[in-house]
Amino acid sequence: MKQFLNGRVAIVTGAGSGLGRAHALALAKYGAKVVVNDVNGRHQGAPGRAVADQIVRDGGAAIADGGDVRDMEQMEAMVSRAMGEWGRVDILVNNAGILRDKSFSKMTLDEFRAVMDVHLMGAVNCTKAVWEQMRAQRYGRIIMTTSSSGLYGNFGQANYSAAKMAVVGLMQTLALEGAKYNIRVNCLAPTAATAMTEGVLSPDALNMLHADAVSPGIVALAGENAPTRTILLAGAGSFESANITMTQGIFVGNVDDPVAQLCARMDEVTDRQGETIPAEGWEQYRLELAKAGVAVA
Repeated sequence: MKQFLNGRVAIVTGAGSGLGRAHALALAKYGAKVVVNDVNGRHQGAPGRAVADQIVRDGGAAIADGGDVRDMEQMEAMVSRAMGEWGRVDILVNNAGILRDKSFSKMTLDEFRAVMDVHLMGAVNCTKAVWEQMRAQRYGRIIMTTSSSGLYGNFGQANYSAAKMAVVGLMQTLALEGAKYNIRVNCLAPTAATAMTEGVLSPDALNMLHADAVSPGIVALAGENAPTRTILLAGAGSFESANITMTQGIFVGNVDDPVAQLCARMDEVTDRQGETIPAEGWEQYRLELAKAGVAVA
């Protein structure tokens, strides 16, 4: 298994510390050549450069990149460096992120945009920079970093939650568009000790939530037999999956007061018995029209 990713080239953004560092080291451990991206991270002593140097000392192959994920030209230059060094890019881990936590009433629009720019547009820029190369080589593995805050909400993180759910939507469509080119796109929702968990969880719990316990999920999603359109949850040595489902719901039809019907039967609408995981957005159209008596191919 140590050569699980032998010959593959990976880019990890935000890889100078924390989860990104753990991801870069894990990918290298399993045989991948790694571009360690961290903003301003190419200089001697910079965190990204330190991670790249560690990979090389351990017998792997790595280069440091200091590009800002918010800058498309810098991401294109990063991909060009990887191509010049190794001739291909197989794996992209969109990990870079920032926090600007405040309740929504106290959050400025600049604080909202800043988080969206890094998490969402950063992922878009990096993915766009590798997309045509992956299509041309008919191989790619892209991992977006989502969060339980995006999937389920978290007080004081409206900006972060919005960005993290947005990358799930991006993953859903790119997985469909990339399928015929063997580009598989997934999300990872990590649970790890951060500044946010300090003082909330016990020391024993924090010790379990180390970044290294998450990175096996990245390696699995980067492999040749990786799934696609999977939301993988990872933390403390455990792994789960999350799904966006659709209930069977009700059909109201052409009644005099559909609002009254809907309000009275909301429990039926939200009843999860028989719910499905739609393969694409059209499943909603098909279900609703079928209940109205119209078949859609």
